[in-house]
Amino acid sequence: MNYTLRQLQVFLATAHYENITLASESLHMSQSAASIALQSLEKQFDIQLFDRVGKRLQLNELGRMVRPRAEALLERAQDLEMTLRRHSEIGPLKVGATLSIGNYLAVSLVARYMQENPGAKVTLEVANTSTIAAKLANFDIDVGLVEGELNQPGLEVTPWREDELVVFCSPHHPLAQKIQLEDDDLASAAWILRESGSGTRQSFDWAMHGLLPKLQILLELQHTEAIKRAVEANIGIGCLSRVTLENAFQRGDLVPLTVPHRNFKRWFYFVLNKEKYRSAGIDRWFQLCHEDNESLIPRS
Repeated sequence: MNYTLRQLQVFLATAHYENITLASESLHMSQSAASIALQSLEKQFDIQLFDRVGKRLQLNELGRMVRPRAEALLERAQDLEMTLRRHSEIGPLKVGATLSIGNYLAVSLVARYMQENPGAKVTLEVANTSTIAAKLANFDIDVGLVEGELNQPGLEVTPWREDELVVFCSPHHPLAQKIQLEDDDLASAAWILRESGSGTRQSFDWAMHGLLPKLQILLELQHTEAIKRAVEANIGIGCLSRVTLENAFQRGDLVPLTVPHRNFKRWFYFVLNKEKYRSAGIDRWFQLCHEDNESLIPRS
């Protein structure tokens, strides 16, 4: 073998930080040692993996092709080391989840994972669907749970559990008294919605196909709680996942609105980088998610 795992670590750190000094600091190496490791890797194969852009080291086409394979190889090496040191013990896990999932579903899964595996560290990052997809593609997180559909060739997307969006308003809003809403009601209302790039907004736009240009979108907000508070203040009406609204409906702070002619059904999805090595931790996380989903199925 004409390369070392340390060289791959330097290569991946430099690809992430686009700076050899920051890369060396992250690996607790001197800058000169990191530079030598990277130069040796390129010299051994007579290649160049980076282009210099000012003070940045930016991956070139070859570097982008090598990166996922180096990441997968290093993951396997780390998993082997962990197995040799700790046998089958599950290690740290970085999870990315969209807002509805991260704030209302993922925390209980993280708690179960950590209870099963004392000492296993779980990092939960909450962002919108497009951000989670970018982090998965960049190997910044291990697994994703998203509420929007993705069509990126490098990502493996698997349906997890069903969900639906619900149109809702303040109990003091005029539409709260209507048995069901028609398109004229939807077009005349002021809307408070999630931002573009979120899975919730993607599903809403699909559900409103043909009517979207007529809608009066008053506010676009990044957080579900902010939308709920604005709707509760009777500024407009909203549309969010049912899992984010159930408590507010039970308290009577918000009121669900019936829109029978629009399809608000959707799926939550597992997402994994296709080049990502599936460690024992990732496999157990998926198992816990499936067990959580099965617990929701009514028993006869």
